[in-house]
Amino acid sequence: MAMDEVVVGKGARTRALVLDEAARLATVVGIDGLSVGGLAKATGLSKSGVFAHFGSKQELQLATVERARATFAEEVLRPALRAPRGIERLLAACEAFLSHVERRVFPGGCFFSAAAVDVASWPGPVRDAIAAQRREWLGVLERLVREAQELHELDDADPAQLAFELQALLAAANTTFVLEGDPAVFDRARRAVDRRVSRDAP
Repeated sequence: MAMDEVVVGKGARTRALVLDEAARLATVVGIDGLSVGGLAKATGLSKSGVFAHFGSKQELQLATVERARATFAEEVLRPALRAPRGIERLLAACEAFLSHVERRVFPGGCFFSAAAVDVASWPGPVRDAIAAQRREWLGVLERLVREAQELHELDDADPAQLAFELQALLAAANTTFVLEGDPAVFDRARRAVDRRVSRDAP
């Protein structure tokens, strides 16, 4: 292996390490609260070692959002898509969301729920990236509702409305757990999701 390939590989691993920590830290200090110094301390790297990977704070924030998006796909979307199409897959998506919060994949709960509050009032690329992810997730839920309807497992209710209501239940569970730390909220959320989906079952 050539020396430049070793350097590139090490650089990629360091960047991934920094971004993993940045995504976790952002759910605690806010995405605007990310700093080179804080990440250096959290990762054990030098400030210059962290700074070398990002040309600006905005670049760091955008890269952190993308890393969190990849983690969300791994922890929530992939497990859900392993379930059979229809109601099972819709419920699996809701369960995977709750599970990733319950397991504290991000210490401050859902990354995108935390980040949305952080950037809601300041327009720009970071806010746009977070809003796009939230729309994508709602789109996934809506698509899963439509699949269940195509299999005649759900009535022909408005898929966007049901997706919105399910996300509202998931977001409420996330917020309550972050604020109160009571794991009982997940059982309540699961029951609420089951009841809401059952209401539209034929």
